[in-house]
Amino acid sequence: MKFDKPYLEMASVWARNSYCKRRQVGALLVKDRMIISDGYNGTPSGFENICEDENGVTKPYVLHAEANAISKVAKSGNSSEGSTLYVTASPCLECAKLIIQAGITRVVYRDEYRITDGVDLLRRANIEVEQIDE
Repeated sequence: MKFDKPYLEMASVWARNSYCKRRQVGALLVKDRMIISDGYNGTPSGFENICEDENGVTKPYVLHAEANAISKVAKSGNSSEGSTLYVTASPCLECAKLIIQAGITRVVYRDEYRITDGVDLLRRANIEVEQIDE
């Protein structure tokens, strides 16, 4: 679609807000050509902004960019029903479940994650999934 690349670029810019060192991921939720939510990977509100432990391993309570964007839109009272999620990395299985339940109908991502369970589940749920190189 016409605006896919610009929205994906905006998600990439948003990813830079992440304090995570291993990987910075950004997400935008768009509905009717309006950004209704955004997110990046990081710790829950009120926690220290350190995503990895002393061994460089991501802490188990770090939220993914998709989960942050979906939580944020839910908190705002807006609906993600029928929206498109733009995310810099393909969704994991846990985020795919949230995407399905949130009524998101399309996912556009840039980087393919080595484990494809999330993308496989989205396709099984008849959600349009597309990988785009910036």
